[in-house]
Amino acid sequence: MMWLTWRQFRAQAIAAAAALAALTAVLVVTGLHLTYLYAASGVSACQAHGDCGTLASDFISQVKSTSDELLFYAGIVVMYAAPAIIGVFWGAPLITRELEAGTFRLAWNQSVTRARWIAVKLGLTGLAARATAGLLSLLITWWAAPLFRAAELATSSSVSISRLEPPLFGAGGIAPVGYAAFAFALGVTAGLLIRRTIPAMAITLAAFAAIQVVMPQWVRPHLIAPLQKTVPLSVASIQELEVGRNGSMLLIGHPPGIPGAWILSNQTITPAGHVFTGPATQACQTGSFQACNAWLAGKHLRELISYQPASRYWAFQWYETAIFIALALALAGFCYWRVRRLS
Repeated sequence: MMWLTWRQFRAQAIAAAAALAALTAVLVVTGLHLTYLYAASGVSACQAHGDCGTLASDFISQVKSTSDELLFYAGIVVMYAAPAIIGVFWGAPLITRELEAGTFRLAWNQSVTRARWIAVKLGLTGLAARATAGLLSLLITWWAAPLFRAAELATSSSVSISRLEPPLFGAGGIAPVGYAAFAFALGVTAGLLIRRTIPAMAITLAAFAAIQVVMPQWVRPHLIAPLQKTVPLSVASIQELEVGRNGSMLLIGHPPGIPGAWILSNQTITPAGHVFTGPATQACQTGSFQACNAWLAGKHLRELISYQPASRYWAFQWYETAIFIALALALAGFCYWRVRRLS
């Protein structure tokens, strides 16, 4: 049964190995260059005397002016696409092609039990899915490590990078292993329920994409209670100021220096702790910018920031990976139960 499963999976395995080899060559060559730039920037050496903020900001700005920035974002796209591809092209057809062709009966009539049949298919292909995502994530995490080390030291908000933020979090660490396991199990489940390969592939892609939107928006921020910080709002730190026709105001300041943090919310509050909404003085509606600034300075407003610190990155990685592995195991258990009752 192992040999038969390998024969059926061999083409996908060879394609995945070839893609990994090509990506490894690109990432190793460019990653070594990025590591050299990091060492040459002086960031690693400056940590002995603690004056690294400017050097770290300059290093990130330098990277943003090269092709490494494009490669950075390409890596993010690849890491989000890989689990989806695994679910669509490895998971969904795994059982449906046998159901459509009727070849599953041949295996069952040759002393192979249904339990062993589904266990070998899920185990072997699922292991390959997790290994592929894990190796790819290891490469990209290593490549981007200098950028994230600098981001945790940078003082300029214009070059701020947080690997906790949704676009970056799922593109490194161990979370992609959980995503791949879940996407694969989701594809197999869709195939068993729908029994048609193309519709199962479409449903798998849509469902996995929906989960990848829901998780960072409504689940991940609440896995660990966020921290809060209040700082005085200076006129120089105002990022956005809007005055409505009824005199209401929307006032947003630049987040204070919390290197590498994931900013969840940033509100302007009054000394009493209420959200500031105005009303705006006449100086801010029809007067000069200087007069409006002078009026705001007298209000003694503060910024209330809710955030997740950079130090929680690995805690979030483990929590989220555990959630997706648990979901994958639940779906695998359902597939095992479903196959034993197929007619």
